[in-house]
Amino acid sequence: MATRAEGGTGDEILINVTPRETRVAVVENGVLQEILIERAGKRGLVGNIYKGRVCRVLPGMEAAFVDIGLERAAFLHVSDIRPEAVPLGDSTVGGDRAALAITDLAREGQELVVQVIKDPIGTKGARLTTHITLPSRFLVFLADSDVAGVSVKIDGERERQRLKEMVNAFRTEFGGGYIVRTAAEGAESWALRADMQFLQRLWGSIRERIRETSSVGALYEDLPLVLRVLRDFIGDSVEKVRIDSRETCQRMLAFADKFVPEMGPRLEHYPGERPIFELYGIEDEIQRALGKKVPLKSGGYLIVDQTEAMTTIDVNTGAYVGHRNLEETIFKTNLEAAAAIARQLRLRNLGGIIILDFIDMVSEEHRQAVLKALEKHLEKDRAKSHISQVSPLGLVEMTRKRTRESLEQILCEPCPLCDGRGSIKTAETVCYEIFRELLREARQYSPRQFVVLAAPDVVDAMLDQESTSVAQLEAFIGIPIKFQAETLYPREQYDVVLM
Repeated sequence: MATRAEGGTGDEILINVTPRETRVAVVENGVLQEILIERAGKRGLVGNIYKGRVCRVLPGMEAAFVDIGLERAAFLHVSDIRPEAVPLGDSTVGGDRAALAITDLAREGQELVVQVIKDPIGTKGARLTTHITLPSRFLVFLADSDVAGVSVKIDGERERQRLKEMVNAFRTEFGGGYIVRTAAEGAESWALRADMQFLQRLWGSIRERIRETSSVGALYEDLPLVLRVLRDFIGDSVEKVRIDSRETCQRMLAFADKFVPEMGPRLEHYPGERPIFELYGIEDEIQRALGKKVPLKSGGYLIVDQTEAMTTIDVNTGAYVGHRNLEETIFKTNLEAAAAIARQLRLRNLGGIIILDFIDMVSEEHRQAVLKALEKHLEKDRAKSHISQVSPLGLVEMTRKRTRESLEQILCEPCPLCDGRGSIKTAETVCYEIFRELLREARQYSPRQFVVLAAPDVVDAMLDQESTSVAQLEAFIGIPIKFQAETLYPREQYDVVLM
């Protein structure tokens, strides 16, 4: 695991900047918990606001595809459309706007102001909403609302009431709807008012661009990653933010001085010759996070299998045999696995449907304890998650909100040899495929000779283990067969040439 270069128990944020890529590591109590990556040629779109044009309406899916100037059209579901923002013209659909269908709210060629709530992932385009929100240090501005809410992560009822009263008092001056963010706990009234004033100015400038812009395209782009870190991640628990680029550090200091002044003293330029991610062991952690197997300290391990449909995580006792009895061994392994699973979800940024296969526990008390442990470890996760009870098959089903690509999707691509299956055919299997192909060709044509071009290990198998089968096939079809090894061929590729 990532190790701290210095003492202390607080959280740290490490930022590695290169000309085309910025990487941010969130280290909590000396352990890497999150890794964020932004590349110059592929910046995230979440939070960006666009003027879009509906290019296709799909009544069967209650959705529409919207052109916002990207390579792929973006997806807008009927539940993400604010009816009040869509003029209905002369059509009469009754008074219940909540029951409107997609055909009532969108038509081809219609222009809409939309915001990206989910980045394009794989072959899917971005996910959109017409409910525009703008975040600041302490508040989230709701463009289509006039209510005030408080983050559920602020527990104290007195503090919740104090914050809500302050926001409501300022709303009479500025208007709009607001959600008080977790970072606002303990904030002074002047800080909330300054945030509200900033958000109103920003929204005013966006509305002006909406009026002036006639074509499809971006109206507002969210902050770059290094500045979003100061807005979204910083709290009292963060001791230091270390940046290995002097220029980026100066840029962050200027931003902090204007918007997050208390963070200025915590920003620090790292001038060392040894790469900062290497010093803290982050590079090794990233490599391990791309593997399927996650070892546990007890000797057990997790197997993480990510697919397009869902992610499955299997818990195994491995070499851990315990000291008391089997049930106690299983319980201890599952408790340790719950902590490891919560960390892997954040570290790998796994989202969507997730199936957890804990080791079967007989005791209901143990099952509930493991679920509570998992919930507790997920409390610091910024992504919303929902955990179900243990199913009759002993599985725990959960969901975690997915807004951007996972670590694997950012850093990797499907293997060209196995096409993403995770395995390739054995040399023996390919040999038998070649035998079948030779039989087909022999029945259709009458060549003087067959030449088989294949990978070296397949040719070796043909001339060694399968030599008898080759001789029998030659005798059966009456055509000689010659083999030629092609070092550039992957194992599953071969060609049969007729001479």
